[in-house]
Amino acid sequence: MQFSQFIYPDSFLFMSLLKQCLLTFTFSMLVLASCSSDGNKKGSFFSPAEKSKPLDTKALLAYNPKDADKRIDAFMQHLHTAAGFNGNVLVAKKGKIVYQNAFGWANYPHQDSLTLNSQFELASISKTMTSTAILQLMERGKLHLSDSVQQYFPNFPYHGVTIRMLLTHRSGLPNYVYAIDDIFRKEHRDQKKGVTNQQMMDLLAQYKPARYNLPDKGYHYNNSNFMVLGSIIEKAAHMPYADYMMQNVFLPAGMKHTNVYSKATYDKIPTKVLGHDRNSWRYSVAQNYLDGPVGDKGIYSTVGDLFLFDRALRAGLLIKQATQDSAYTNRVPLKNGHFGYGYGWHLFEAPNEKVVYHTGWWHGFRHNFLRDMKEDVVIILLDNMTNGSLLHLDDLFKMTGMPVIRAGAYGRDGEEEEEQAQAPTVEKKHKPAKKQKERPVAKHSAVKKHKAHKH
Repeated sequence: MQFSQFIYPDSFLFMSLLKQCLLTFTFSMLVLASCSSDGNKKGSFFSPAEKSKPLDTKALLAYNPKDADKRIDAFMQHLHTAAGFNGNVLVAKKGKIVYQNAFGWANYPHQDSLTLNSQFELASISKTMTSTAILQLMERGKLHLSDSVQQYFPNFPYHGVTIRMLLTHRSGLPNYVYAIDDIFRKEHRDQKKGVTNQQMMDLLAQYKPARYNLPDKGYHYNNSNFMVLGSIIEKAAHMPYADYMMQNVFLPAGMKHTNVYSKATYDKIPTKVLGHDRNSWRYSVAQNYLDGPVGDKGIYSTVGDLFLFDRALRAGLLIKQATQDSAYTNRVPLKNGHFGYGYGWHLFEAPNEKVVYHTGWWHGFRHNFLRDMKEDVVIILLDNMTNGSLLHLDDLFKMTGMPVIRAGAYGRDGEEEEEQAQAPTVEKKHKPAKKQKERPVAKHSAVKKHKAHKH
């Protein structure tokens, strides 16, 4: 006698019960999966369905200038002619580019115009990618946010600083850009050759500049935090920062026009876009030893690749949804009721609204990269002329449905109160201005006249 017959003499009854059990089990698993999915979506701006889709970069970057948003185009044309915006712009809604354009010069002395594939030094926008890499390594068990810097650099002179404090600018560290620059000037060191992250860490250990504050006592935005994080990535991943970023962030996101360029590796950074200072074509900023350390800066990219970075994050291709939710959680006292900082991202928060963003300002480059997490709007402006053009964006925010991301637009109680002045009407000139008495050069900007130097 078969075992099934011993338990259930009626084989038909046995098969019926077995089928019913299987159906019940399958239904239960579907219910559990649904509950788990709903729980993950609560309080998040992501959907699990998005995470499973690979990026179709060709489709995402598809754009016909004939379909350009006319209001945005009119705004950008005015920003270019009246306020001197010189750079590239991309605006996307719900994953579709609605406007992109390139305005002005990449290299004025050579009369080279910007194109949409022009690579800009991202300056502090690089911090968003460094934080992504750190959180990747955390997910992979290569580090913990509670780790101290001494676990990776035993001679680091500032005790009590953790990776989490670095991510949130709560370390109290001195700003290496100023502290080490003073040393280089006093000791008449070579300022043309870039220094590596390891060399910069050694300089901090050797000279021990006074810290700004005790660890975790307050928020103070500081490039040192992300230079140190870039150094920790090299230790935890056992490879150069540039290699890790290429293999684990840029390529998985389809960012084919993004690279890490360090002056410690390249005598001349291989980019065609020059940064210009003092709102003048007469001055391009010469790269120096401070363009060697990476992590806080040093990533070069395009508006299209930054859009792909946004889509890769939303799709969960780089770090998990829960990890992103943690990164986009405010960790500092809100400024004017709305503005905070998470793990490598500035935050704007209001009821049922969240914008994560970062600005960039370094050696003649100034940028905005903004992501409205609720409405799925992305605004990217990369500028290689440091002037006030990016201070006149309120109308752009309003026409795209994004909250106004400008602290001065809100009072201390968080209420919107201040109307922004229109972009000034100024004549834009490409010819060198008449010789004037030169204004003092910013302490840490090495500048050169276009006439005298070839870049």
